[in-house]
Amino acid sequence: MSVKVFIDGSSGTTGLRIADRLAARPEIELLSISAEGRKDVNERASVINSADLAFLCLPDAASKEVMPLLRPDVKVLDTSTAFRTDPAWDYGFPELKGQKEKIQNSCRVAVPGCYASGFIGIARPLVELGLAPADYPFSCTGISGYSGGGKKMIAEYESPDRPAHSKIDAPKSYGLTLAHKHLPEMQKISGLAHTPAFVPVVCDYYSGMQVLVPLDLKLAGTTAGQVAEGIAAYYKDGAMVSVHALNEPLPENGLYSNALSGSDRMELYLTVNAAGDQMMLISLFDNLGKGSSGAAVQCMNLMLGLNEVEGLE
Repeated sequence: MSVKVFIDGSSGTTGLRIADRLAARPEIELLSISAEGRKDVNERASVINSADLAFLCLPDAASKEVMPLLRPDVKVLDTSTAFRTDPAWDYGFPELKGQKEKIQNSCRVAVPGCYASGFIGIARPLVELGLAPADYPFSCTGISGYSGGGKKMIAEYESPDRPAHSKIDAPKSYGLTLAHKHLPEMQKISGLAHTPAFVPVVCDYYSGMQVLVPLDLKLAGTTAGQVAEGIAAYYKDGAMVSVHALNEPLPENGLYSNALSGSDRMELYLTVNAAGDQMMLISLFDNLGKGSSGAAVQCMNLMLGLNEVEGLE
């Protein structure tokens, strides 16, 4: 028996990736709408209300516009920032403690932001397990491929008119006013008393991401061994998150941010200095996978009672 799924905003980067994934699945019937209908909120709402589940791959305003028109029992996955800190919505990171069950029973799930996924995957268990206090001064650096910027940024990086030597050849830091749109969910979902200091960096490669979170062990009041043991246990049963051993030798003596491009997994690496007082915790994943469409499909599977990892790489 097939389930009816509609992707509202299927022409964007995330929507296209989700559509490609679902097109090959015989149990999914993808609903369509005319080009004119996509411009009419009532037409969109009508199609969503005829579906078993809908993805909203839209700007925040468009997601907020259509939601009041929807049946309360139609299952909705929103990929924008509109509802990620809304208490009426469940957060779409199934590997967090208690979250899988919430998603399975939810009709409203907000898919995490890409950078936020990498930070929360580290900070949430640290705080939840008492390995760092809620008022610890967290900071992080995120490095992403340009596909995270959507169609406009992809077009800029892949333009045939791009000069042979250009400023976009080099990594670009941004969000330097410390007001990135992912910060509210990073703080709330991690259970932090304060907003973390976050610097994102975009680089000249298509997809893949790493988020680096330093930890002062004396300030946090813990040890590297306790952190490694706690995080490994936390994700022991996680479907798409795995944890490497403390100070495991790194491939090529470091981590390339595109190492998991094309994958829907997230891998956590933990390193500690020789003095044993500083750690670096790194999440490695694909901004289009566990950071976007892969996470959305994983949540869809749970909401529809399907195999959690069906259709995932």
